[in-house]
Amino acid sequence: MTDRKKYTQQFKDDAVELVISSGRPIAQVCTDIGVNEGTLGNWVRLYRADHPDRFGAEEKASVSWEEHQKALAEIAKLKQDVDFLGKVSAFFAAKQR
Repeated sequence: MTDRKKYTQQFKDDAVELVISSGRPIAQVCTDIGVNEGTLGNWVRLYRADHPDRFGAEEKASVSWEEHQKALAEIAKLKQDVDFLGKVSAFFAAKQR
């Protein structure tokens, strides 16, 4: 037999509402109410999926996959440039000695 806890729907709804209304992290709320972090995270994820109208503004503000990939490519290019400039400056610094 497992020691799995059963929670009422009212408890789940109240826990999710506490996370959403307070703006506190799930990890903090779960320690306060005595629920596993993964369990509470699942409840919040399901609630957000069931109520997209309440969270539509957050989704619209997110970045598209293409924009994300472009930003990652630009970051990689800039890292290459910085690496190259570091090598060039080291080369010229060694030449001046």
